[in-house]
Amino acid sequence: MSGQPWRIKPVLPVTKGLGAVAVVVLVTAFGRDDAVQWVLAGAVTIGLALWALRDLVAPIRLAADAEGVTVIDGFARRRWLPWAQIDRVRLDRRERLGLTTEMLEIDAEEALYLYSLHDLGADPHDVLAELEQLRAENAKAAEQDEDAA
Repeated sequence: MSGQPWRIKPVLPVTKGLGAVAVVVLVTAFGRDDAVQWVLAGAVTIGLALWALRDLVAPIRLAADAEGVTVIDGFARRRWLPWAQIDRVRLDRRERLGLTTEMLEIDAEEALYLYSLHDLGADPHDVLAELEQLRAENAKAAEQDEDAA
């Protein structure tokens, strides 16, 4: 991936891994004879472990340059999108129960990519400003190419 990368904070996979261990410790301490608790604990542990694995396999969630952006699609597959395929980049802000959540939205054709502060490891406002600058550079370069032709 070239250009400016935004990656998850390194503490996230560690925290998810510790959560998986904590679930096993808790069920061992309090639910030794209860099969239902073991099944639920196993499901939660596997889910947290897979979530942490994704963070380790694909820590860079978004990368951008003057040509386009590279996003994570699915579990850990990377997809490059030229600026021409991106319809809109914006900040989605929602307030609920006294908490404010801000997500960076990249709307590209049929897909919508959402990135939080934790996904980007940076403030979504700052990332949006950089993406808008890169997109403007691309538009300016395309305009100059048209003028030269």
